[in-house]
Amino acid sequence: MSRILIIEDEEAIADLEKDYLELSGFEVNIKNQGEEGLQTALSEEFDLIVLDLMLPGMDGFEICKRIREEKNIPIIMVSAKKDDIDKIRGLGLGADDYMTKPFSPSELVARVKAHMARYDRLVGSTQKNNDIIEIRGIRIDKTARRVIVDGVEKAFTGKEFDLLTFLAEHPNHVYTKEELFREIWDMDSIGDIATVTVHIKKIREKIEYDSAKPQYIETIWGVGYRFKV
Repeated sequence: MSRILIIEDEEAIADLEKDYLELSGFEVNIKNQGEEGLQTALSEEFDLIVLDLMLPGMDGFEICKRIREEKNIPIIMVSAKKDDIDKIRGLGLGADDYMTKPFSPSELVARVKAHMARYDRLVGSTQKNNDIIEIRGIRIDKTARRVIVDGVEKAFTGKEFDLLTFLAEHPNHVYTKEELFREIWDMDSIGDIATVTVHIKKIREKIEYDSAKPQYIETIWGVGYRFKV
């Protein structure tokens, strides 16, 4: 049974989320304090974390950052704050998704299933030989989920790796932000275009010699992005 950790200080919200997730067949653990939630996330094995932004003791940004230093499991950040800057910061720290309160519990369940299904597909490969993509100094090991740039391994979050791999597998094809969101996140892109922009920025910082003048991932103004070979 898949295990989910909810780090949420509003007990009524956490209990409601827990009820819906358990009805969908998940095992759910709840922590109401920031530091306690972080310790649990790092010391136990979970398949996904639902992380509130505003928490007593330690906020969701710091928790997300600390988890990403050690683990690559999906993180869904939730918050009552609607400002784009908070969403962009959360995604930039490695969250896979950002949901604004209030939202329906059924939507949360749908997103949890989508993220876990994609993660399982990507890490569950049984190929004997590693699937490698090599383009102009970049080596993407799809099986081991590793990225080597000019001989140096770079750390990528799950969604950063997925997005880079997808673009590299379809070189010279221009994709809109909406198309990339649907492909990588498996959900409707309305209102979530910033997600793609943030992830492209983080990828460029890791693979480009000069992220202001990208040689790999080009911006096609008014359209979207293209991986150049």
